[in-house]
Amino acid sequence: QVQLVESGGGLVQPGGSLRLSCAASGFTFSTYVMSWYRQAPGKERELVATIWSSTGPTNYVDSVKGRFTISRDNAKNTVYLQMNSLKAEDTAVYYCKASEARTGMNYWGKGTLVTVSS
Repeated sequence: QVQLVESGGGLVQPGGSLRLSCAASGFTFSTYVMSWYRQAPGKERELVATIWSSTGPTNYVDSVKGRFTISRDNAKNTVYLQMNSLKAEDTAVYYCKASEARTGMNYWGKGTLVTVSS
């Protein structure tokens, strides 16, 4: 059974940091492009960051550049999103996505809530 399980969400103050994790199982993790998306209340789901391999390349939406870092550990079948200098507008449910370009297969996690508030 394919699973993507996000963790690390919670309440954090503006300017604070949080590290999200996505643990994958049930597929060949190393062959998949990994991404983080987010969806705030009343807004469309937004692509936040993407990583293609163990070291990159990576891409980020402009609003998080310089603040967020995506990384992966293929030995642990895990992708991370380090979030620094958090702002209230970062509040959203964050979703992990796995994509294999050759087959078009996509898998989604169920999300983890990040709330940035004082």
